Amino acid sequence: MLEAAWSRQPEAQSYTERLRAAESLRAANSGWMADAPAMLLQGKTDRPGSGAGSREVEVGVALPLWLPGQSQRAIALSDAQILALQGSLKAQRLQLAGLVRESWWQLQRTQTELALAQTRVANAQQIAHDVARRVKAGDLARADQHQAQVAVAQAESAVAEAQGAYEASLHELRGLTGWLDFSPDNLTAVSEGDVSSPLPALDAVESDSPADNQHPLVAQAMAQQAMASAQADLAASSRRASPELTVLTTRSKGQAGDPYQQSITVGLRFPFGAGARADARQAEALAAAQEAQALTSQVRTRLKAQAASAQARLQSAHAQWLATQRQAQLAQESKNFFDKSFRLGETDLPTRLRIEQEAVQAQKALSRARIDVSAAWSAWWQAMGELPKP
Repeated sequence: MLEAAWSRQPEAQSYTERLRAAESLRAANSGWMADAPAMLLQGKTDRPGSGAGSREVEVGVALPLWLPGQSQRAIALSDAQILALQGSLKAQRLQLAGLVRESWWQLQRTQTELALAQTRVANAQQIAHDVARRVKAGDLARADQHQAQVAVAQAESAVAEAQGAYEASLHELRGLTGWLDFSPDNLTAVSEGDVSSPLPALDAVESDSPADNQHPLVAQAMAQQAMASAQADLAASSRRASPELTVLTTRSKGQAGDPYQQSITVGLRFPFGAGARADARQAEALAAAQEAQALTSQVRTRLKAQAASAQARLQSAHAQWLATQRQAQLAQESKNFFDKSFRLGETDLPTRLRIEQEAVQAQKALSRARIDVSAAWSAWWQAMGELPKP
């Protein structure tokens, strides 16, 4: 499911070309020229517009050269950019996984509530049928029949509401994954943990820290930090423009009819330093490196807090499931008891309907609690930086 959602993301579709561009830039930085060469072409004469007089034609190339240490730092920056691109890809996949997880469990909640609402309709219809039979026999008043029919209408209204919520969550998941068929035959079970799974130890956040370097968000922040640091190093070694090696060949003659003379000129062009502009670029690069370092520390702190929150949520969800399990069991036993007593005429209709409603609510709470435990497990693995298992 995650792969289907990821294949629709613009980042996934552009990753190959972005990586190719970064690798091409690294290859360029590994060469002995700092930039593309330039061609030089010029001519000189003392009598423009005529064939007489002296002539001189120069043809050559200008080859930009690296400053000392600049090539190595440019290569280091390219390597850091490739790692940052890969780290960003993993972080984006993890963030998308969080959206898919939330959308999936919301679908499970609404699907379960729809099934429970449909069961409630069936139970209400059965009660209404029993009431109609007893009204016909003279055991109950017509007012009781109206009350039973009201209960059926309320249950049908709840089905319509649950159906709307289910359709909304279904369309949301379809929008993420592009899937159209979410029938049970087309899905594999998604379970990253349930009510039977042993809970993580209380010190799991420290012993299995989500803020270590393997977490995709930490790895992304560290890659960004390394790239900013490499950019600052390159700025420090680039306080002036690249020098240029020029190689020229000159053909010249003094007067018309004289033979051409050939000469070669080799020269070096050294630009002056950029001064305040170079200082500004270097200060900006250093500021970006310091900001990236602070961001890495912030990401580690935030991830630890999120993991602690996910662990607390998991513990709470499991405790709620245990409580609702007992509540649902008692409500079902009460329902069976009052159903029998109502059939025997020992319980009035309002009491029977109230007990039915309490049983429905208890079963709904139990179903929600069970899904909440599974969803809490997903949130725990999300906080620990783990992708859903295929």
